[in-house]
Amino acid sequence: MSTLTLALVLVVGLLLALVCVMVLAGLAYVTHRHPRMEKPLGVAIGGGGLLVTVVVGLVVVVALTT
Repeated sequence: MSTLTLALVLVVGLLLALVCVMVLAGLAYVTHRHPRMEKPLGVAIGGGGLLVTVVVGLVVVVALTT
């Protein structure tokens, strides 16, 4: 793997991590403001599980295509 490809993968990974944190914080904020929806921590964990599933799927697709 070339240095440029590795740098690109690291940047994309960092951006993906930042987006995941923002989405989880957004889920926790929305459920905190509207308590009827569910407990904030439970919704954040559920959203995190969904994001981890998507990321693992993307990693598997990239690994199989290269």
